[in-house]
Amino acid sequence: MKFFVDTADVKDIRELNDLGLLDGVTTNPSLILKSGGKIAEVTKQICDIVKGPVSAEVTATEYSEMMQQAKVLAKIADNVCIKVPLTLDGLKACKTIRTEMNRLVNVTLCFSANQALLAAKAGASFISPFVGRIDDIGIDGMELIQEIRQIYDNYDFQTEILVASVRTVNHVKQAALIGADVVTAPPATLKALVNHPLTDKGLAAFLADWAKTGQSIG
Repeated sequence: MKFFVDTADVKDIRELNDLGLLDGVTTNPSLILKSGGKIAEVTKQICDIVKGPVSAEVTATEYSEMMQQAKVLAKIADNVCIKVPLTLDGLKACKTIRTEMNRLVNVTLCFSANQALLAAKAGASFISPFVGRIDDIGIDGMELIQEIRQIYDNYDFQTEILVASVRTVNHVKQAALIGADVVTAPPATLKALVNHPLTDKGLAAFLADWAKTGQSIG
């Protein structure tokens, strides 16, 4: 499974990248706003840190304007992945960007298996189902991941399932068990994957016993 971080905070991205845990980054207009920077400058900084795909989202809603923005975003860096919404215009843009610009495309705001099927037909590199937001309306978001996985496997679609709107470490585990290709999560959630009380307890015991030996290494 690939780990993407869902943030535009350069400091957090650099920290996770230095740990060797990062395969890519996803951003959106809300995260760019939170960063306080300009989209081109922030995206360029991120692309200089991370070798993998960095999703940068168009803000237009009509096909022609999406394509204009996609061309601008693509010039920022070679590893920019153009992010488009799951609308008819977004799917049309996805097809064009993939076939004519030969760039990766992340189709976002997916909330149903039918939408994911359309994205795969349009040639999307990634489909981003929002599991947390589905949970918010009283439906199990991970069921959607299972449905998409089955559909994609049925027809050997190459679109990667990028689990988004991840709220908990359990979301990450469930996505891995189902066989999702990618999970994108906030920095705190990715770092929380390492936590376990028995690990802390065991380490404390080892260190206490080592101190009693009076030895040092090196």
